[in-house]
Amino acid sequence: MPSKRRSTKRPYGQPHPELDVERVRGGLGAQRQRGPRGEDYWVAIPRPSDKTYTCPACGRDVPGTQEHVVAWAADGLFGPDAAGQERRHWHRACWQTFGRTRG
Repeated sequence: MPSKRRSTKRPYGQPHPELDVERVRGGLGAQRQRGPRGEDYWVAIPRPSDKTYTCPACGRDVPGTQEHVVAWAADGLFGPDAAGQERRHWHRACWQTFGRTRG
């Protein structure tokens, strides 16, 4: 049976807090890099977590405990907040090679 006590983390009926792009960028030590197709991205190495993500390059799982890359567009079409919410977790090797020609 669920508890009748309400959570104190977020008051009932209140909206979720907005994503703070500056906090995400600064908290993860993000750096601006050129992306797979030549676009500018913010790229960071996240702290380990229990989550599992899907790499957009190879489609395989990226365990949160494995060191990987998080990237999001530096100049999103709908602004920096929307770009930050569209961030993706990549295997390090996939980020370094995806969409780049070998010469």
